[in-house]
This record gives sequence, structure tokens and C-alpha cells, in this order.
Amino acid sequence: MAQKCAIGLISAVAASVSLSQSQVAAADGPFTFPAANPQQHQDAAASSSPPSTAGKESSARNDNPRTSSGGFDPEALERGFESIKQQEETKQTEFAAKAQEYKAMQAQAETERQKVIYDEHKKLAQHQAQTKSQMARYEDDLARKRMQAENEYHRTRNQELVKMQEDSAIRQEQSRRATEEQIQAQRRQTEREKAEIERETIKVKAIAEAEGRAHEARLAEDVNRRMLVDRANAEREKWVAAINTTFDHIGGGLRAILTDQNKLIVAVGGATALAAGIYTTREGAKVIWSYVDRILGQPSLIRESSRGKYPWSGSVSRVMSTLRGKGSAANNGKGFGDVILHPSLQKRIEHLANATANTKSHQAPFRNMLFYGPPGTGKQWLPESWLGLDYALMTGGDVAPLGSQAVTKIHQLFDWGKKSKRGLLLFIDEADAFLCERNKTYMSEAQRSALNALLFRTGDQSKDIVLALATNRPGDLDSAVADRVDEVLEFPLPGEEERFKLLSLYLEKYIAQAGPRKPGLFDRLFKKEQQKIEIKGVTEELLKEAAAKTEGFSGREIAKLMASVQAAVYGSEDCVLDSVLFREVVDYKVAEHLQRRKLAGTDSK
Repeated sequence: MAQKCAIGLISAVAASVSLSQSQVAAADGPFTFPAANPQQHQDAAASSSPPSTAGKESSARNDNPRTSSGGFDPEALERGFESIKQQEETKQTEFAAKAQEYKAMQAQAETERQKVIYDEHKKLAQHQAQTKSQMARYEDDLARKRMQAENEYHRTRNQELVKMQEDSAIRQEQSRRATEEQIQAQRRQTEREKAEIERETIKVKAIAEAEGRAHEARLAEDVNRRMLVDRANAEREKWVAAINTTFDHIGGGLRAILTDQNKLIVAVGGATALAAGIYTTREGAKVIWSYVDRILGQPSLIRESSRGKYPWSGSVSRVMSTLRGKGSAANNGKGFGDVILHPSLQKRIEHLANATANTKSHQAPFRNMLFYGPPGTGKQWLPESWLGLDYALMTGGDVAPLGSQAVTKIHQLFDWGKKSKRGLLLFIDEADAFLCERNKTYMSEAQRSALNALLFRTGDQSKDIVLALATNRPGDLDSAVADRVDEVLEFPLPGEEERFKLLSLYLEKYIAQAGPRKPGLFDRLFKKEQQKIEIKGVTEELLKEAAAKTEGFSGREIAKLMASVQAAVYGSEDCVLDSVLFREVVDYKVAEHLQRRKLAGTDSK
């Protein structure tokens, strides 16, 4: 833009200069000046007009004495020349100024042009530098991408090589394991064949020995048979002779009796008296025995007792139980045997047992107890020795069939219990069977009378009898019966820790201690030798897992579960209990438990 302005300014100056020259060259007048002196031409042009005027004026009149006669005034000419000269100098000065200004403008335009060119070169250099930088970055990016692609290719190739090596290693390991398993299988097969050959050898040897002994026995048996036949013949002949002699004597006696009337009457009377005596003796013995049984014997409602049926039989049974080690479970320091209870419940039972054991020695009244809870939780468990009392067990279902005799049997039971010197623990299982509410419509008069009899005998605190009731339905008990209860103990379902202890207990009882019986000769010869159960992989973690799965199981159900495990082990070929078989039986029993709950309508879901 500045360059265009400078060019336009220079063109204007050049036009003005040419115009001024054309004006000088075209000037006309009475004077002609040489072209070499432009100043003279300009002065001549400036003074050409005044002489003509002066001539006209002089023709008329010549007032100025300095003028010539012809009317020419040299001073005016000088003044004209001076004026032209001054104008020419002014124009020359202006022209020089304009030339200087033009040169300055031309220099400025050149400077601007050079600056523009420099800026253009600078921008071009910058653009070239940016282009080179972009090209360098592009080449760097291209090289980096090429490097990344090469690295990615090499990494992919290396991963493929590593994967191929791993696959090869896995195949080699699988091949090695397959080879080892094949070798182990061949070894086991060889051992089984060797054991089978040994068993066959032993069997053949035993059969040969048995056949030899049987042959010898047959030879000896022939001799013994002949001796026995001869002896039997001699004995038969002797007994035949004795029988013949006896029948001869009986026949002679009968003939004598039948022929003699007095002897016949005596014989008939003696036989009649003998029959009457036998009948009288038998019936009298029954009456006397029933009286003795009613006075000294055990009541018929008692199903089990530590005292025995008669006073003298209790001591004998306790001695025999001690000799057989029956009380070892109760005398193990805790007295709970196979029952695993919650620690708080166990502590309360121990405290109650100690208090009950010391009550008799201090002549204090006993406290009646109520045990309630779901079935199979240990309510029927009864300590035999750690209480220090005699105990008797009855069930509430035995009362209803007695009918009108139930009241008498209840009184006999309490009378019999008062004869105990140590004190009696009367345990009534399924107490709700005859101790339910008396306003029930289905309750018979005999049951109501039996309940009233029991309430009458338990109205006061007793120093001889401890009443312990066990029921699954405590809400069905009569309010008067509940009023007789001093201690109420709930037997809940075992928790996870208790289930783990029960599983460990029954695993030891049903699996670890379940050894084979001693085989006989026939079993050794013709049957396989019974094996002891081998336990593999059944750890505490597996038992804890089973304890977590068996939530809602009672102690009885856990015992049945371990009995099922034992049956499954006996049903297997190798008689081995491993983790797979154990989990299978546990899962089956858990599903069976859920199905039973669903059928019973007690499934919470």
C-alpha cells in the first residue's frame, strides 16, 4: 500500500514539472530569449505585455521624463526581469523543495518497500520455518508411529511366542500327568492283581487245608458214627425194656384198680384233690404276687427307672451298670454325654443340678422344672448320676389308655416315689398329652380326673419328688400345671458352633470308631474281609461348612445325618469317606430337611 502511494506521488510531481516546462516553452511576446537561459525566457515572457501598454500610452502622452521617446521604460523592464527572476527563483526553490520532498518520499517509499519486502521475507522465512517444523513433527510422528507399530508387532509376536511356549508347557505337563496317572493306574492294577492272587492263594490253601481236615473228620466221623450207632442201639434196647416193664406195671395197677372198687374210689378222689390243690395254689400265688407287686413293685406307668422294679433289684442293676461302664458318659466330668448344649443353657443346667443334688441333704423342698423346645433338642436327655437322685421316666401318652384306672396309677406312682431315700426325679415326657387345658372339648373325664389327681399330689412343695416336664407345646399345658413349675428351661435348636461340635462328636462315634467285627472261620474262607472306614479329606473346615449348611437342624437330625453318612460309606466299594461323598450326603439331607419343613407347613419362605 505504501509503495502504491509513493508511486502515485512521484507521478504527480513529474506531471507538475512537465506542465511548468510546457508553460515556459509556449510563452509568446515581443521578446525572444535563448533556450539556454530559461530565466531570461521567463523574464521576457513576464515583460512582453507592459511595453505594448506603454507604447500605447506614450503615443498619447509622455509624462515620465525617464522614458524614451519611443515610450520604452528600461526600469520597468528591469523590474519585470527582476520579478521574473524572483518568480523563477521561487519556482526553482519550490522545485528543489519538491525534488527534495520527492527524493525523501522516494527514499521513504524505498524504505517502506524494503520494509515490506523484509516483512514478506520474514513472514516467508517464518512460514518456511513453521513448515519445516511441521514437516519435522510430522516426520517425528510418522517415525514414532512406525516405531510403535514395530513395537506393537514385536510385542504381539512375543506374546504369541509366550502363549505358544505356555501351551507347549501345558501340553507337556498334561502329557506328563497323563503318563504318571497311567503309571499309577498300572501300578494300582498290578497291586490289586497281586492282592487278588494272594487272596486266591490263601483261599486255595485254606480250602485245601479244610478239605484235608474234613477228610480226616469224615474218617473219624465214620468210626464215631459206628460207635454211636452201637451205643444208641444199646440204649434204645435198654429204654424199650424199661418202658415195657413200666407199662406192664401200670397195666397191672390199672387192672387191679378197675377190678377193686375201693381202690378206684381212692384213686379218683386223690386225682381230684391234686387238681384242686394245684388250681388253688396258682390263684393264691397270683393274688399274693399282685399284692406284693402293688406294695413293693414298680408302678406300671414307669418305663425306665434307676431304682429297678423291686427294691432289691435296684442295687443289683446299679452294680451291673457300674460294671458294664454304663455311667461313663455321665461321669466324664461334665455329665452331658452325647448332648451338646449352648454354654449359657449348660451352665444353668449344671447350676440347677448342683442345687437339686444339695436340696435333699439340707431337707429343703425340691423345685419342679419344665423343659420345652423343638423336637430332638435334648429335652428327653436325663442325667442319671450327676444329680445324686433316683430317677423315673414316664410318658404322658400312657395315661389315656388306662381309663378309670389312671387316677389309681397316678396315686400309686407318687406313693412309690415317696419311698425313695435319695429323692426321686419324676420325668414326664410329652407332658402335654394328659396335662393339657381341662376345658378342651376332646378331653375325656378319665384324663381330667388323672390331671386333677396329679395336681392334688403336686399342690405343695415336696421334699421327696422332683417333677420334670418335657413338651414341644408349652402353650397347651393347663394353667394349674404351669403354676406348679418353678424353673423353665428352653432347649433351642443348636447354633452353628453347637452343630459343629455335634458333627465332630458323631463323626467320631459313627465313623472313626465304627470298626469291623471279628470274622469267623466261614467268613475268612468265603467272604471278603470287612474293612475299617477310612477318612480322607474330612477336615474341620469341611465340618464347619456342613455346620453352616445345616441351619435349623436339631441334634437328632444331625445324628441321623451322620448315620446316613455311615450308611453311604458302607454302600461304597472301597469303604472310604472323602469330602465329595460327605458333601453329597449333607446336601441331600439339607434338601430333605427343607422338603420336610415345606410339607409340614413350617417353612418360613
